Amino acid sequence: MKSLPILFASVCLFSSPLVAAETAGAKPNLLFIVADDMGFSDAGCFGGEIHTPNLDQLAADGLRFTQFYNTGRCWPSRSSLLTGYYAQAIRRDGFSGKGAPKGEGKTGSGGVRPRWAQLLPMYLQPLGYHSYQSGKWHVDGRPLDNGFEHSYELYDHNNYFSPARHSEDDLPLPAITPGSKFYTTTFIADQAIKFLKGHATTHPGEPFFQYLAFTSPHFPIHALPEDIAVYQDRYKSGWDAIRAERHERMKKMGIVDCALSLLDPKEGGNLTADAREKIGPGEVGEAVPWDSLTTEQKEFQASKMAVHAAMIHRMDIEIGRVLDQIKAMGSLENTMVIFLSDNGATAEQIIRGGGHDASAPVGSERTFLGIGPGWSSTANTPFRLHKKWNHEGGIATPLIVHWPAGIQARNELRSKPSHLIDLVPTVLEIVGSKPPETVAELPVPPLHGQSLVPTFAKDGEVKHDYLWWNHGGHRAIRIGDWKLVSSSPAWELYDLSTDRSETKDLAVTYPDKVKAMTQAWTEHAEELHTLSLQDPPDAARRKKKKGKAAAQSKSVGQ
Repeated sequence: MKSLPILFASVCLFSSPLVAAETAGAKPNLLFIVADDMGFSDAGCFGGEIHTPNLDQLAADGLRFTQFYNTGRCWPSRSSLLTGYYAQAIRRDGFSGKGAPKGEGKTGSGGVRPRWAQLLPMYLQPLGYHSYQSGKWHVDGRPLDNGFEHSYELYDHNNYFSPARHSEDDLPLPAITPGSKFYTTTFIADQAIKFLKGHATTHPGEPFFQYLAFTSPHFPIHALPEDIAVYQDRYKSGWDAIRAERHERMKKMGIVDCALSLLDPKEGGNLTADAREKIGPGEVGEAVPWDSLTTEQKEFQASKMAVHAAMIHRMDIEIGRVLDQIKAMGSLENTMVIFLSDNGATAEQIIRGGGHDASAPVGSERTFLGIGPGWSSTANTPFRLHKKWNHEGGIATPLIVHWPAGIQARNELRSKPSHLIDLVPTVLEIVGSKPPETVAELPVPPLHGQSLVPTFAKDGEVKHDYLWWNHGGHRAIRIGDWKLVSSSPAWELYDLSTDRSETKDLAVTYPDKVKAMTQAWTEHAEELHTLSLQDPPDAARRKKKKGKAAAQSKSVGQ
């Protein structure tokens, strides 16, 4: 890879009076923390009742973004986060919907990125950064082939207590024996701390990028007994009451000013009759009023949300341990910490992996449960729908940015709409760089995102002409405060300036706006499709990817 050109000296980089200039030669460190399937309002600093003191402190000393977006699903979110492009343009998600172009070659979770779509560590490497990855990957290629120097990669997402498939630096680690004193969230943090300690020893004074990707609180909901005990009785009042409580706190905090969306029986958790039978009579497959449940169902449902809360509670504890390590290195002041979730909470209720033992305690190793649509709607308060959807409940992310040496603002909100595609441009601006003009003799298209650096100042803006979504039959476009969204052939239209919870569909009232925005959605889909066809993956690249994946699976006992 060619060296990246420097845009300008870092001492001149920050024009905003609220952004402090770096000390000479001290490039900021980077810590990206990604939660998996965490709802918009789960953290305390976003209105939740879950104990998240470390996240709350990051927010108190930094910024919270109240209109930040993801893609609605894990693998396209991770690809957008690490590349700065919409996932469809780099073959990491497909196209759907009437009028959408059909992709050529494999797309989605199995898609192969064009060579020009590099991951962030490759941009940072020529600037002297050392990059480390710990946790969930779900990006094509391997971390060590994409600029990371050390990696702990977890392949098995079916059990938090005894994962069978994981590796360090592309070498398989032994499967964890059932019944061992192992918990995935803690081990992901342990590995990140180990990498950071090694960095302090071998590269003192040099900048680092730590990518910390937890699997919590993705199903199966598994948590440590001592953490579950903290929330054992907290959710017995039910999702209707908890949603209302969160909504009131969020309004007082200034996080939202919209109405609370209603539970919709159509918001099902795709629970099959077979799965319902295996899980037991306490499960429900739709978002129904709490008082419509039996006493047995209420007890069971409350215990599931206690586990969800316990998973986030433990993740916050482990985040604190990683932050303590960075403090011990004397680096926290000049580390930009970014926390976010890859998509909204999920209503999915499926059984896979080792199956589900209905006689085992909820949240224990032999169970396989999801929180279901009632609690997913609670986690996504006040928004509609869930992971996979392109309604706000699926794509709204609780973003925290903390960087004491670079951002003077403390405990402030930022409400300008922005997206995962904006993170790579933000990093490149603060480190004083930009993408190369070519990679592998291929022209590098302009990044789709915009730098968030102007928003670090109180009145700064990130100006998007539009934001665009498409995933699994769901699609949306936001232009200004207007949002066009669909999970069926029909489009819905919302004015997010007054109705971010998407309660009043204005499509019939403004048919001309629907027509214009539909055309814009289609035009941008075609633009992304055209990009996706540049540098198509040849047979050798596909074979290499497939061969490496098969070898890794075999070596770790799949």
